[in-house]
Amino acid sequence: MKILWLTWKDRKNPHAGGAEIVGHELAKRLVCDGHEVIIITSRFKNSKAEEIIDGYKVVRVGNRFTIYWQAFSYYTKNLKGWADIVIDEVNTIPFFAKFYVKEKNILFIHQLCREIWFYEMFFPFSLVGYLVECVNLWLLSDKEVITVSESTKKDLKKFGFKAENIKIIGEGIEIEPVKNLEQIKKYDNFTILSLGTIRGMKRTLDIVKAFEIAKEKITTLKLILAGDSSLPYGQKVLKYISKSVFKDDITYLGKVDTNKKVELMQKCHLITITSIKEGWGLVVSEANSQGTPAIVYNVDGLRDSVQNGKTGIICEKNNPESLAKNMAGLLLDNPQYIKMQIQALNWSKTLNFENSYKEFAAIFGK
Repeated sequence: MKILWLTWKDRKNPHAGGAEIVGHELAKRLVCDGHEVIIITSRFKNSKAEEIIDGYKVVRVGNRFTIYWQAFSYYTKNLKGWADIVIDEVNTIPFFAKFYVKEKNILFIHQLCREIWFYEMFFPFSLVGYLVECVNLWLLSDKEVITVSESTKKDLKKFGFKAENIKIIGEGIEIEPVKNLEQIKKYDNFTILSLGTIRGMKRTLDIVKAFEIAKEKITTLKLILAGDSSLPYGQKVLKYISKSVFKDDITYLGKVDTNKKVELMQKCHLITITSIKEGWGLVVSEANSQGTPAIVYNVDGLRDSVQNGKTGIICEKNNPESLAKNMAGLLLDNPQYIKMQIQALNWSKTLNFENSYKEFAAIFGK
């Protein structure tokens, strides 16, 4: 088949995240299966207008704001009628392909934005974004959708999407799981890891506050934060850390590359995620693959990527006190910790892109 894929960012974009990893892995496997794939996406600094990545073609037009109009314009001038199917990947804002493409088209939605608007935008723009998203979803509710979690499926059903039109594919991870726990060595002192861009919807400050509370029970506890802190919220977190009585036990590394990320996941004892919501929570599965359980807030996506009490812990309450209680409780219970390590590692080995692609391809086959 000829497949046209519309998406906000591609794998090489400096701001690419879990959704872009998934898109890249699926696209290159489509090509390996003999399909032809063209991705239309936005430009970024020093990016090429066109290039071939692992067999699929990437066309970059516009920027993060104009991509939606530019994609329509490029399609109309160059690709109208070319594809057998068009994928409209929704990352907060849809391309509304249903209104202008002649070909069959489907939606690919990792997560809805919803309450994230109120953490990432100032009022009244946050309210406008929230309400506009409601309208967008209503306009698209007749479409077939591919998503990555039961949580997002439930979200979509609230906006009128029919259950039979929503298909879930399993997540995959790029990182190779360790063969066994003997292959890794943790830091001498119990260490908590926070990994990812420090922004409002991630609620990183909750992790720092939970760490401070947990220090009362584990005095040698350490915290490592890795991720871009250039946004105003990131600066707020760093300022808070600079005034913390435990600042000498908190290490901020900035943005790290893949090798360093894997090293941290192997050496740290726990990873903590406190997002408002996620599509899946890919970093949870990645950490599991390196023998590190996760403690997370009870929100969409994270409750999908953590098997509570088996591969990690889902907090009963989404606050620093509950997070700290679970941190200290698990770290001080060595038999339970080791059991959770093993179960987390074993589950991560089932989360691969080969399985994900089989489910994805099966949907296309129909």
